[in-house]
Amino acid sequence: MDLSIRFENTPGLPENRGPITVGWFLNTQKSGVIYFPPERFRGAEKNREHAKSASRCPAVINMESRYFVFRSPIDMHLGFIRDKDGKPGLRNLAGDMSAVRSNKLGQMITMANEREWRYPGVPTLQLTLPYVLIADEPVYVTQLAPFMHYQKDPWPGTIFGGRFPINVWPRPLMWAFEWQDTEKPLKINRGDPLFYVMFEGLSPDRSFALVEAELTKDLEEYMEFVSGAVNYVNQTFSLFERAEEIRPQTLLTPIKRRRED
Repeated sequence: MDLSIRFENTPGLPENRGPITVGWFLNTQKSGVIYFPPERFRGAEKNREHAKSASRCPAVINMESRYFVFRSPIDMHLGFIRDKDGKPGLRNLAGDMSAVRSNKLGQMITMANEREWRYPGVPTLQLTLPYVLIADEPVYVTQLAPFMHYQKDPWPGTIFGGRFPINVWPRPLMWAFEWQDTEKPLKINRGDPLFYVMFEGLSPDRSFALVEAELTKDLEEYMEFVSGAVNYVNQTFSLFERAEEIRPQTLLTPIKRRRED
């Protein structure tokens, strides 16, 4: 079976039917208990009592069912600062009441070098996450802001995601935030939505099933083969075809949980 990353006129692909299975796993088990499993967005189930409610609209249901929610594993209450030399930095505004130790918070949340900011004066934060997505047929993932969740206190900026093929390029997801209004704090509670992901397959009619996957030896070795490429080349998309050449046929192995009688 051809696992080509090209969606148009891809030769040799059988016409699959039924949901496309996408696997997720954590690439490290260290403190893994703090990370929420990703979940399908459920907004359409809010109110179905009226026949004309948007919750009954097939277009709304179809659209919302294609988004999956990733939630924040920690509390964040951060302020933007510059030191006496003008170097940008972060301050933990929760202070002694913070649920996260300062040294651990600094390991998870980093600020990109100012020369790498996309816009002058707009800092870029990055929250390192261990989530990895994998599929055994052509699937692109798009990461985007949690726009369907109401925020009583809106974030003082926006996130920026990306789009890449998870069948040939399994890599840890990262939450990247551009802090437009640095006069305002960034506050996110544990369990709040951080971002959504949306999947695209060869057929727009097929749905997606997200399952927890096993980090097998083949998958671990393949991830090692493609990891860190961004540190050495600028256009990593040019490496997809090379990665495809050495990819094992099967990388997704769903975890089977033992049932309690």
